[in-house]
Amino acid sequence: MTNKRIAVLGAGANGASIGVDLTRAGLEVVLIDQWPEHVAAMRANGARIEMPDETLVQPVRAYNLCDVCTFTEPFDIVLLVAKAYDTRWHCQLIEPYLAADGLVAGVQNGMSLDQIAEVVGPHRTMGCVIEISSMMFDPGIVHRHSPPPRSWFAVGSIDPATKGREHEVADLLKRAGSVEIVDDIRSAKWMKLVSNATTLVTTAILGLPMLEATALPGMREVMLRSGQEALDAGMAAGHKVLPIFGMKPEDVRQSNRLVETLLDTLLEGFVLPNTKTTVLQDWTKGRHSEVDDINGTVVAEAKARGGAASVNAAVVTLARRIERGELKPGPENLVLLKQLAGM
Repeated sequence: MTNKRIAVLGAGANGASIGVDLTRAGLEVVLIDQWPEHVAAMRANGARIEMPDETLVQPVRAYNLCDVCTFTEPFDIVLLVAKAYDTRWHCQLIEPYLAADGLVAGVQNGMSLDQIAEVVGPHRTMGCVIEISSMMFDPGIVHRHSPPPRSWFAVGSIDPATKGREHEVADLLKRAGSVEIVDDIRSAKWMKLVSNATTLVTTAILGLPMLEATALPGMREVMLRSGQEALDAGMAAGHKVLPIFGMKPEDVRQSNRLVETLLDTLLEGFVLPNTKTTVLQDWTKGRHSEVDDINGTVVAEAKARGGAASVNAAVVTLARRIERGELKPGPENLVLLKQLAGM
């Protein structure tokens, strides 16, 4: 693996964390990002990764998107750590610089596998589930709440051509956390979407860190309803119930408590008291969130099969109002969220 050329495409909080882990392991890796100030800070001072028990400052090879056209050697593996809604154009950007037998691994939230495959081909696509808790507000500085022992990934193939090559990506990601190779990566990604539908946008609407939002009276019920709708929609679409986050098969056998088990596993194993979700971070920075790729996907899947996902629909409605500037994130939105969801 040491002779592989690796790119981390999307070097924000999670991408920079992974890139630093790979760099420290002595691998040949470049970090590519669309925030010029962040790239400049990493070039000048290295990437600073602040974790609960230690802080790392690591020199890295950092590039802007506009620098991609200067690359002369193809990449063997691209870890795509971009937002789900940025998947297609990131793949179109990097495809000319991907080796003929290279791989793009979508280390992302959302169901972005088909978008990757449509651009680079199924024979060069690898699926991945990620669970890292991190934040970044200042260029070059990452607050990583889940260091490698508390980070988790799943890797899986979607095409016969890549079957057996999962270890190529897993061997990289094991530098950044624990890794499982799974047979049904689409179902694993949907299970992560269930977790995300439970937590990410729901708590961001309240403008609070995840643990603080979850503790508000009535909020846990809303979150569990949102996650259950996602689980039901996924099962109706043919996705299997699989253990994630290092859980065991017996942990997911009780489908009536599965969403609650997922939530508790996440909160107890990966989240610190001040952890803000990626969605709340995006809104704080004035950016678009992944609500359409998470809760919106649940609504679309339920509707496609003649069902409804009222809590997820309410989450999407409020999130879009926040992004249009009509509403501010805050605890008072819980009442409005429950009203819209019919709770």
